[in-house]
Amino acid sequence: MFKKSKLVSALAVAGVTLMAAQAAQAQVIKIDGSSTVYPITEAVAEEFQKAKKNAIKVTVGISGTGGGFKKFCRDETDFSNASRPITKAEMELCKAAGVEYIEMPVAFDALTVVVNPKNSFLKEATVAELKALWEPSAQGKIMKWNQVNPAWPDAPVKLFGAGADSGTFEYFTEAIVGKAKSSRGDYTASEDDNVLVQGVSRDINAIGYFGYAYYAENKGKLKALPIVPPKGGAAVGPSEEAVIKGTYQPLSRPIFVYVKAKSLQKPEVKEFIEFYMKNAAVLTKEVKYVPLPAAAYTGNLEHVKKNKIGTVFGGHNEVGITIEELMKREAKM
Repeated sequence: MFKKSKLVSALAVAGVTLMAAQAAQAQVIKIDGSSTVYPITEAVAEEFQKAKKNAIKVTVGISGTGGGFKKFCRDETDFSNASRPITKAEMELCKAAGVEYIEMPVAFDALTVVVNPKNSFLKEATVAELKALWEPSAQGKIMKWNQVNPAWPDAPVKLFGAGADSGTFEYFTEAIVGKAKSSRGDYTASEDDNVLVQGVSRDINAIGYFGYAYYAENKGKLKALPIVPPKGGAAVGPSEEAVIKGTYQPLSRPIFVYVKAKSLQKPEVKEFIEFYMKNAAVLTKEVKYVPLPAAAYTGNLEHVKKNKIGTVFGGHNEVGITIEELMKREAKM
């Protein structure tokens, strides 16, 4: 009888331990996706974990926007960071897996074209010049600066850019070349923007592109190129003011987080969203992106509350959209 009661007690303890382990496991929020959005979400995650005294763990990966959506649509993550809207193909992938989501814009980025700070000949660039450097037909042919502009030196050009799974790659190619994912392939590519920063900072003949936060964090190692707008006029450099005014074109863009509708059944995920939207403006500015108006963040929470599934972009990237236009569109969702 005594042995039996000991066994029952042991089983009860084991059951409690198992339940505690399961509960601990359930308190993990999984996020992956864009390296551009990473600094914002990582900053929010750090502050949230501090506020919760590490009772809830938030993991933030960097597999690129496309890589993040693959995991998201396979039901492997709760959130997906994205530096462009979800595509039609990704929408279909999620639909086939029964994954529904809520789209939340969190900031604006000034996608930045950078050169080595010792580069003395490049003061600005036109979209046409950048296209000549990056379009598919340039592969193996445009290998020197003076092949793009005869005023530039007879020196080798070294290209650094986002990898194929990156939303930045898709946005840049659409904005500059005219078609998403249309790019020469003979360049140093990475989903990790820090790799690109290091590459450009170490080579006087280098040029590359990535999110503004990575430039702002490394201003001593890089020089940002002002871009001549597609319609002409004076070249405009990447800055918060230019993004807000809508004058930094065509490389201003909204950036997003997507939350899985099913994950909203977890209290910790709801808590994290509320924390994210209440602190996004301050933390976005801290990591050098452009915050959205307060109404955007309260609107995101309303969309969560009302379970407004889907996207306002219809599966398409849109080059040149301004903060004002984004706000109008989100309000109609």
